[in-house]
Amino acid sequence: MKSKNSPRFGVLITLILLAAFSRLIPHAPNFTAVGAMALFGGAYFSRKSWALAVPLLALWLSDIVLNNVMYRQYYPTFTLQVNPWTYGTFAVIVVLGAVLLKRVKPLNVVFTSVLASTLFFLMSNFSVWLGSGAFPQTPGGLMACYTVALPFFGNTLAGDLFWCGVLFGVFEFAKRRFPELSLQKT
Repeated sequence: MKSKNSPRFGVLITLILLAAFSRLIPHAPNFTAVGAMALFGGAYFSRKSWALAVPLLALWLSDIVLNNVMYRQYYPTFTLQVNPWTYGTFAVIVVLGAVLLKRVKPLNVVFTSVLASTLFFLMSNFSVWLGSGAFPQTPGGLMACYTVALPFFGNTLAGDLFWCGVLFGVFEFAKRRFPELSLQKT
């Protein structure tokens, strides 16, 4: 199968890597392309192994730079550390993209982006509540954790919607300009 050598495959990987790079430039907290690149990979890679591997690998590579360069004061030595809750949530978001975006239409992308943002908010803050010790392990503590995180949810939602618009918009535009991107399976 020629899928790995196709122009479509190269364009998809390039867009996802550029989205991951966006985490390294100044931005509002949580206003990133991570959720969008997970949905994008799920929507456009026909091979589910690539749909999972490419966005998660891009996330991991950007995490390595973030943790060891930008946030090195928090890590005494070089780290490859990942948060299983975060990566698990983004794997689920890839699946959402594969299932709910079989037909890429603007309304479908918006709906799925909002769903992905909400899922990330719920799971990441559940993880904080469960593991940080900052909140009592009670239903009230969980609600307090979610309440404190609400300002970040707005940025997550805005970032996912913006970056979905960029990624899906650029690729759909490219498919119209270069029809061969529509014909090849990846």
